[in-house]
Amino acid sequence: MRRPLLWILLLALGLAMITLIARHEDASLSRIAGPDFAALFVKIAILVVVGGVVLSLFRDRFSQAVEAALIWVVVALLLVLGYTYRFELRDVGDRVMAELLPGHAARVARTVELARNRNGDFRIDTKVNGSKISMVLDTGASAVVLTHDAAKAAGLPLEMVKYNVPIDTANGPTRAASVTLDRVAVGGLVERSVPALIAQPGQLKVSLLGMTFMNRLQSWEVRGSKLMMRGYP
Repeated sequence: MRRPLLWILLLALGLAMITLIARHEDASLSRIAGPDFAALFVKIAILVVVGGVVLSLFRDRFSQAVEAALIWVVVALLLVLGYTYRFELRDVGDRVMAELLPGHAARVARTVELARNRNGDFRIDTKVNGSKISMVLDTGASAVVLTHDAAKAAGLPLEMVKYNVPIDTANGPTRAASVTLDRVAVGGLVERSVPALIAQPGQLKVSLLGMTFMNRLQSWEVRGSKLMMRGYP
């Protein structure tokens, strides 16, 4: 690397550092915490160094060097924009995933959004006692109802339950076991000590997200093909 170019790069890096430090207490930057501030500075320093290496490689071809420098400027701007709007981009990506993968819960503030699947149902990816359980929203079910396999996956003591609660299923009347689930989560919505039922083996094909969970929410509604669930603050 030529010495003038090295000094120019070092001067630019020093000016950038001084500017960031001087404005670190400004209102526009006061939200950046210490570790985030350091990480951002490291990224800028890496870009400057890499840009300098590129310029040194193309020092005999000035037009290509300028083009490479412009590319790195664009990359730097995109990284800064991505860093600035990282939370908004995460929300957008989450909502896109909810559209592409019915059952995926997109979190927007205290609201969780889910898309209706091709069958017209709302299939919901939940976590029961930390285990991922796929359920279908059933507002006609008075309680959360787990299949035998789902209850086993959630770590419930199946050898101790008693199937003495009468319920109606698509296969006709049967009996289920009453339990209390330590934790049921849908996206960022979490409810604890949720009353539920366990269906006998072969009696239920998919677990049901019933009203013992839905009634815990501040509100919920269906808007077109979207299920909107809002939790308490």
